[in-house]
Amino acid sequence: MGMESSGSLVLWIVFAVVVLVSLAIDLGVHNKHHGSSTKEAAIWSAVWIGLAIVFGLAVSPFIGADRTLEYFTAYLLEKSLSVDNLFVFIVIFSFFQIPQDLQRRVLFWGILGALVMRAIFIFVGVALLSKFHFLFYVFGAFLVYTGAKLLFSKNEEVHPEKNFAYRLVCKLFHVSDDLSSEHFFIKEKGKWIATRLLVVLVVIEATDVVFAIDSIPAVLAVTQDTFVVYTSNIFAILGLRALYFLLAGVMGKFRYLNVGLAFVLAFIGVKMVLVDFFKMPPLGSLVVVASLLTASIVASVIVDRREKALPATEPEPQKPQVGSGE
Repeated sequence: MGMESSGSLVLWIVFAVVVLVSLAIDLGVHNKHHGSSTKEAAIWSAVWIGLAIVFGLAVSPFIGADRTLEYFTAYLLEKSLSVDNLFVFIVIFSFFQIPQDLQRRVLFWGILGALVMRAIFIFVGVALLSKFHFLFYVFGAFLVYTGAKLLFSKNEEVHPEKNFAYRLVCKLFHVSDDLSSEHFFIKEKGKWIATRLLVVLVVIEATDVVFAIDSIPAVLAVTQDTFVVYTSNIFAILGLRALYFLLAGVMGKFRYLNVGLAFVLAFIGVKMVLVDFFKMPPLGSLVVVASLLTASIVASVIVDRREKALPATEPEPQKPQVGSGE
């Protein structure tokens, strides 16, 4: 079995044009140095999600119903994993004290790097699966392990200073603490030195590689069609910058998202291990993934609202005591 792709050369060209135009618009609109309001981030997040949906529906007549369902399942999976990974980005930016206007620049170039790295991971992954069938079992077991680790290893702290990429950049370059420049390199006393933005960019890119090790096998468990895998991945990544600014202030409210993602990864891992014995229809996979993620989000919202309602009722009995003590 060789590498398969439902996308013709024309579809690949159309996809490339859409991505390039989208990146140009994104760069042009957000190139100004200003803060990102929640409303603006919400609008652009809706635009990116809408673009992914429109693209999937537009290519559906050419790739078929099954591949279209696989596209939306893979997109939903990758988008959900990206949301969870945004927490790490928040920690990284906070650790290096990067202001919001400069975070935009780092995220933009980080996305460009992710486009290239994901392409390498996807095409290599599909090629390996097509030649070595036993890797289905390996990837499946790895996803089950990742799901279990995600479920039971809660509240793990992220330490950017321990990142290998961080230590490597600091060894290779003299790093300036000056954040007045938007550039990754500046010239001081006739010598080029790296800025803190370069360090953050390298750490973000290295972190994305780690994310890809989890997410690419998960998407390959949904489909091995290179066109479906790559397009769904890229559309999920394209809206990552707007989604970051939308969720940065409310990330803590999705406390059970990790639980939902853990069960999703475990489900897909089991599905991959049983590939020779049982093959779930694409619609079934989409329903299961969407249901698990929706349940985790709904549970998070319900618990968050209940906890917000508690403090309003508890202080009341204490007021007379404070007054009597004066």
